Amino acid sequence: MATALVRPRNNRMIAGVCAGLAQRFGTTPTTMRVIFVLSCLLPGPQFLVYLALWILLPSGDRATAATSW
Repeated sequence: MATALVRPRNNRMIAGVCAGLAQRFGTTPTTMRVIFVLSCLLPGPQFLVYLALWILLPSGDRATAATSW
């Protein structure tokens, strides 16, 4: 079963976006961070997508609190 896409409270470096993506896709946060940094070497809106995910993804503590009642 797939996990929800949230920004977890643990394994955060900046906002938890890479940790949340790693948790969702079953890889390590370090691997996801390396992929993100390497993708920034290519032209495209990677940094803007990161910022959008930071704003749009719920934080792990709020997401579990909302579904636990």
